Amino acid sequence: MKHLLACIATVTLATSFAQEVVSTQGDSYSNSSGSIDFTIGEVVINTVSDGTNDLTQGFHQTHWYFLELEDYVPEFEASIYPNPTEDVLNIRTPYFDDARYVLYDERGRIVAEGLLPQEVTSIPVSHLLPGAYELTLNTLDNAGGLKRFKLIKHK
Repeated sequence: MKHLLACIATVTLATSFAQEVVSTQGDSYSNSSGSIDFTIGEVVINTVSDGTNDLTQGFHQTHWYFLELEDYVPEFEASIYPNPTEDVLNIRTPYFDDARYVLYDERGRIVAEGLLPQEVTSIPVSHLLPGAYELTLNTLDNAGGLKRFKLIKHK
């Protein structure tokens, strides 16, 4: 009897501190013998890209990253990946002949800069501290900004 009461107390306590999911798809069903709640789809926790293909998977998001893009010249196509990053940041653009990049830390100090020599330029970032960074893409003559990305470096 003590074990039964302990189990009931544990289940009651666990359900009172259970996680809650707010979803646009799914449903809840219950009857006298129990209940079930479900959602359709999964919350994204990871996206991996090789520059051509993207794989997104997940179950529960533990950290939210709010990133930003300022598009000064919309016809200039460019993307960065992965973001958040750990070791290498890739810049992909078909218009690399007249472009350069500058990577700034949270204090606005330049931590990396260079030309975009090819369609995909890889920048090593493993030596950088975890935190928020800003990547700007500019014309070679610095006449104007093309794009500005906010990114996260972790680990």
